[in-house]
Amino acid sequence: MNTSIEKRLLAKAETFRNLHQASGIFVSPNPWDAGSARVLESLGFKALATTSAGLAYSLGRPDGHASVTRVESLQNAASIVRATSLPVSADLENGYGDEPESCAATILLAAEAGLAGGSIEDATGRPADPIYPLPLAVERIKAAVEASRKLTYPFTLTARAENLIYGRPDLKDTIRRLVAFADAGADVLFAPGLKTREEIKAVVKAVAPKPVNVIMGLSGANFSLSILEDLGVKRVSVGSSLVRAAYGGFFRAVEEILQKGSFDYASEAKPYADINKLFNSYYQ
Repeated sequence: MNTSIEKRLLAKAETFRNLHQASGIFVSPNPWDAGSARVLESLGFKALATTSAGLAYSLGRPDGHASVTRVESLQNAASIVRATSLPVSADLENGYGDEPESCAATILLAAEAGLAGGSIEDATGRPADPIYPLPLAVERIKAAVEASRKLTYPFTLTARAENLIYGRPDLKDTIRRLVAFADAGADVLFAPGLKTREEIKAVVKAVAPKPVNVIMGLSGANFSLSILEDLGVKRVSVGSSLVRAAYGGFFRAVEEILQKGSFDYASEAKPYADINKLFNSYYQ
């Protein structure tokens, strides 16, 4: 990595870290490719995060640990990093391996891709045994933290507790895991699937003063940014909801063609000239 690239990465990483330390809440939306990243940057967002589901769908695959390789995920992340001046954090799934060493290796490779941060989750990818035992889950986060501390810039590590989206609605255990991950050195804590104000508030209180990420755009929870800020949330992501929204418009368009034989959908499409102008601005 040459000096100019290192300086840009350091600046992005410091910007991302500072967003978590400043007052107020911020949204880190989830592009699935370089084009969607540039659109989000043009609209004024301050940071971005990749989406494993969005990448899988763009490749014509279902979301899941076995559908996209680490190489493919990091190549996609690197293309997003190159496309935008914003700091980018990546969904690194379970670190692409069961062992702590896999998590550490993934963090180092994420740094090579130019990422300002990334998340490691405690989901195994095995339906019969979906969540790692707590001792192993903690060791995995410790290994990721140790790897991140070896870098020449402040990599922001997010630790995810996945109970709630894998059929284990055990808030007490979820909080126990998040606290353990915070104690292991994780910079941000995240438990996708929190549905009530009380659950969100309990998580924020348990891991304070570490920042908490929550996800909106899933079914079962729909809170405004002002409400989430009042609850103490620092960062909001939207997961696969943007790519699903895009596919929603796509499906409505093709269904109109097939079912009605009409093309009225085009009147609501973003004008060609507007999109071309946006992307052309990156080549001036």
